[in-house]
Amino acid sequence: METMMKNSLGANDRMHDEWLLPNGLRVVGERLPYLRSVSIGAWMHVGSMMEKPEESGLSHFLEHMVFKGTAKRTARQIAEEMDAVGGQLNAFTGRDCTCFYAKVIDENLELAVDILADLVTGATMDETELEKERGVILEEIAMDEDSPEDLVHDMLQLAQFGEQSPGQPILGPAAQIEAYTRDDLLNFRKAHYAPKETVVALAGNYDPDKVLDWVTKYFGRWENEIAPVVTPDWQVLTGCNSLREKDTEQMHICIGFPGMSYGSDGVYPLAVANNVLGGAMSSRLFQRIREDLGMAYSIYSYPNTYMGVGTFGIYAGVSPKNAETVLLEIRSELQKFVDEGITEKEFNDSVTQLRSGYLMGLESPGARMQAMGRSTLLRGKPTSHEETLKAIEAVTMERVMETARKVLTQKPCIAVVGKGAEGVKLPD
Repeated sequence: METMMKNSLGANDRMHDEWLLPNGLRVVGERLPYLRSVSIGAWMHVGSMMEKPEESGLSHFLEHMVFKGTAKRTARQIAEEMDAVGGQLNAFTGRDCTCFYAKVIDENLELAVDILADLVTGATMDETELEKERGVILEEIAMDEDSPEDLVHDMLQLAQFGEQSPGQPILGPAAQIEAYTRDDLLNFRKAHYAPKETVVALAGNYDPDKVLDWVTKYFGRWENEIAPVVTPDWQVLTGCNSLREKDTEQMHICIGFPGMSYGSDGVYPLAVANNVLGGAMSSRLFQRIREDLGMAYSIYSYPNTYMGVGTFGIYAGVSPKNAETVLLEIRSELQKFVDEGITEKEFNDSVTQLRSGYLMGLESPGARMQAMGRSTLLRGKPTSHEETLKAIEAVTMERVMETARKVLTQKPCIAVVGKGAEGVKLPD
């Protein structure tokens, strides 16, 4: 095997290490020598956004199945080996990525690399285990159906994207989960799991030379050529509503706008606007709807950022009798935000909140690993902490309002689920 390319960045960039295997797999790390633990993840460039309609839910199904046994380990052995060293092993499927990750004491890092590589490259998709896991996923879908707060977010996503893949649920439709075969999973893995579309990220206390050896040993023989992932030109729809009757005590409301895509210049200005509008306890929506009117226990706003597309949402859980009033109050607060802007104090406090939240997040090696992994997978390089802090500090009040007006002046999509939802009068 050829020698791995290595580029270790200096201490001024928080000791980022970057490697490239001959098979195209990228590795990025951040050394934190004052710790005894390491968080490591294998990031795959596939999620529900990359699925065709007939593949809906396969990314998530595959994520489950890799834990059910490999050529080297049974499902029980996978769990026992990690438990025996006090480590943690898990995974998640998102809309634009899938991540398998572990956290271990530094002396057990080789085991974590071994197991992650085994999961990604060696899962056997045993037929008996597949049938059992099919049942588990169907129960997970049923659980989401019984959680109206989760359900209303899925309904909003569908309203905002329609038949486009970002609008489809990550778990997939139950009917399709019931029908998928072992061949479907194997073909999907072959089409989407490849070293050139994978990033291994780690943060914590590690020896770079040993990491180089271990990644080469366990991932280096993996070969699979696929076409590079291309981000489609997704469009966020406006003015599409979804109302669903459900026997619940609360009415669950989601309001959604087109937002900012991952890595775009508008991400941090929108994050500042979000803090002022509904991202904190002192935010306008929280203070007006919950504190002044007492009409909601939970109300918040949130941005979602993906490659090539983004959304901005508002959620409220309210009594059915207050649903129309809360919708009008939210509209009023949004109009006031657009017309009058924000105060200098709100701006300064929000920037401080954003900066402080980022810095506090750096105390978690898992958070560092996730930020590096996703950035390298989607943008081709890890974003340095200095670069992020400079971007936050460079946000101006004018840029915040320019971005907020671009987002909030578009006609929103609205999703409502609960008893009497279909009779709720929506604002014009």
